[in-house]
Amino acid sequence: MTEDARANASQIICRRVCESREFYSAKSVACYLPMDDEVDTREIIERAWRANKRVFVPILRSNAEMLFCRIDPESELEKNSFDLWEPTRGFLIEPRQLDLVVTPTVAFDEFGNRIGMGGGYYDRCFSFLRYRKNWIRPKLVGVAFQCQEIEEITPNPWDIRLYRIITDKK
Repeated sequence: MTEDARANASQIICRRVCESREFYSAKSVACYLPMDDEVDTREIIERAWRANKRVFVPILRSNAEMLFCRIDPESELEKNSFDLWEPTRGFLIEPRQLDLVVTPTVAFDEFGNRIGMGGGYYDRCFSFLRYRKNWIRPKLVGVAFQCQEIEEITPNPWDIRLYRIITDKK
């Protein structure tokens, strides 16, 4: 995708997330800070702040653990060893306490299966969702460009399915 196409598609995706029932009902929203080739989620974060929602972003630990740290407009950020932006300090929340988790997606299928960046951080962090019969919270909402959809992903036993996927497709 060109830079302009990615920016336009990101804007559509962010608007759709912010208009979703999952976003509307959430009090705590987790959202990743984007890399250059990902859906730019900064608009979701800004809209969540304007709606007085608590916003959290993932932070990675050296033991392959992912935590979520609260951020606000004044939070200081720095790049970690994976070249991802993280807050330098802040309040941590248990993943079970999140309402909505905007999830990065490299590829997805129509069944809610996703491929991430390959580290398994989201799958490990949200493994408690694997055997849940009723999906109450958090709701993992994948965001991706329509061109990232593939016919079928054969999930591994440890993969956590997305609650929903939002794309730029009409």
